[in-house]
Amino acid sequence: MCGRYANSKSGGDMAALFEADDLIAGAKQGPGSRSSPGWAPSYNIAPTVSAPVVRRSKSRDERVVELARWGLVPPWSPDPSIGTRMFNARIETVATSKAYKRPFSSRRALIPADGWYEWRKLPDGGKQPYYFTLPGGVVFAGLWETWSRDDTSLLSFTVLTCPAVGEAIETVHDRMPYVLPPERFAAWLGEEEADEGELLAGPVPQLPRNLEIRKVGRAVGRAGNDGPELIRPVDAEEGPSTLPGM
Repeated sequence: MCGRYANSKSGGDMAALFEADDLIAGAKQGPGSRSSPGWAPSYNIAPTVSAPVVRRSKSRDERVVELARWGLVPPWSPDPSIGTRMFNARIETVATSKAYKRPFSSRRALIPADGWYEWRKLPDGGKQPYYFTLPGGVVFAGLWETWSRDDTSLLSFTVLTCPAVGEAIETVHDRMPYVLPPERFAAWLGEEEADEGELLAGPVPQLPRNLEIRKVGRAVGRAGNDGPELIRPVDAEEGPSTLPGM
């Protein structure tokens, strides 16, 4: 699964990186959002928080980067609360699920991130967080949707997950976000032709050996905590990773 991630990039940086129009400045938040207007880089993004997504805007006929609430809210939902349970979509069922098949067919998004966190279960019953990252950051495959009632409208998103790849990742958790390489961005956004098999091919083979896995402090478990200290490794004398295969 993916329930926490970091993104320290500014709206302008993301607009340049993805060749997109920056719609973040001055954006208003949807109902139930826990973040303030605009975008402040965060090292502890949790479900229900608004975060940047990159999507293809039909009305503008271009890529845009804008804020959306994490936790997909389908248009048929009576209220936005369903989004608290729909922050991840499984790659195995996304094309057929009632909630996800419509956005998968035409409303796919890129979710910029520096990296993500997973928790490893310990023998004593506790959980140890780890941070996963690549040089320059990662991009998750996501879906977006719009929801509206009366005068209220909400843009929301979900992150696709897939089975963990590589022994080191599997040691922490059996699932991970579906990380897209740059050569798949255009197809995922619907700018290039691609069939379902190509879109859902899974992570590229080199991902596990390029990924850095850091054992980090447990402060990230509290949603109110934020700052670059959350991604700093603990037990640094052991190196970037203490897991097998790394």
